[in-house]
Amino acid sequence: METILHNDPLMAAVISWFLAQLTKVVFKLIKTGEFDFAKFFASGGMPSSHASTVTALATGVGVVEGVESSMFAVATIFAIIVMYDASGVRLAVSKQAKILNEFFHGRQTEYKKLNELVGHTPYEVVVGALLGIIVGVGYCL
Repeated sequence: METILHNDPLMAAVISWFLAQLTKVVFKLIKTGEFDFAKFFASGGMPSSHASTVTALATGVGVVEGVESSMFAVATIFAIIVMYDASGVRLAVSKQAKILNEFFHGRQTEYKKLNELVGHTPYEVVVGALLGIIVGVGYCL
C-alpha cells in the first residue's frame, strides 16, 4: 500500500477528483444556500471531475515520466477521449433526459424521472482540465 501512495500521477488524479467534487458542493452551497453532500458523489456539473482527474493523471505522467514517454501519450489520448465523451455523448444524453422528463411531467404514468445532469458543457470540461493541470503540476513537481 505504501508504494501506491508514492505514485505521484495517481495521487494527483485522486486529489484533483476530490477537489472537483468538493467544488461542486461549495458552488451549490454558495448558489442556493443549501449544503448538499450528495453533490460530492454526483456526475455532471461544474467543474468536470472527469476532465480534472484524467488531465491531472496525464500531466502527472508528463512531469514524472517525461512528455516524450509512451505512458504520457497513452494518458493524453485517454484524457482526450474522456473529455470528448463528457462534453459530447454524455451532454447529449443530458439534453435528451431533460426533454423526456418534460414530456412525461404531469402525465398519469409510473415514469421515473431521468438524471439530467450527466454530461458537461465545454466550459465545465475546460475548467476541470485546468484544475487537473494545476494539481498535476503542483503535486508532481
